[in-house]
Amino acid sequence: MKKAYVLGLVALLALVAGARPVGAAVDPAMQAKIDAEVKAVRAMAADPAVVAAVKAANANPPAASQAMTQDKWTAMTGFDPFVLSFSGNAAAAALKAKKSAAVSEAFVSAADGTKVAFLAKTSGWKHAGKPKHDVPMTGKSWQGEIETDQSTGLQQIQVAVPIVDGGKPVGSLVVGLQVARLK
Repeated sequence: MKKAYVLGLVALLALVAGARPVGAAVDPAMQAKIDAEVKAVRAMAADPAVVAAVKAANANPPAASQAMTQDKWTAMTGFDPFVLSFSGNAAAAALKAKKSAAVSEAFVSAADGTKVAFLAKTSGWKHAGKPKHDVPMTGKSWQGEIETDQSTGLQQIQVAVPIVDGGKPVGSLVVGLQVARLK
């Protein structure tokens, strides 16, 4: 009962402050801004450094990546050398160089859903089995609902696009867009 009261109070305060509630519908004006961002996200996904990193991870998955579990990933800090290897590689540099001010997070996954590159440590290690990875692996884009992200603490909407090589999806790029920057 107490938890429900607190959650209700938080939702009410967010509404009074002008924030969109989690799961709120996206109005046409915001959708137009999201669509414009998706075009930029597609350019990020097509960057040669991103495509090359995904192809390399698919062809020869690093042993450490294959041994990683969600529990091990959760226990690691953002300063662990293994974690830093994903934010300090050429694909991550390409993401940083091409991201807009609305981007709160971005991460690249190989075909099996394991991480290849990101801007900052993600809450999840492997996204296979989730629409944000599985839909782009069919060659289509995906868009989630407005949510408060675990990794960033920001109210955002995630979009995902395929990373394509030779006309076929080889990985996915998921980007979180800050709702406040889309207004």
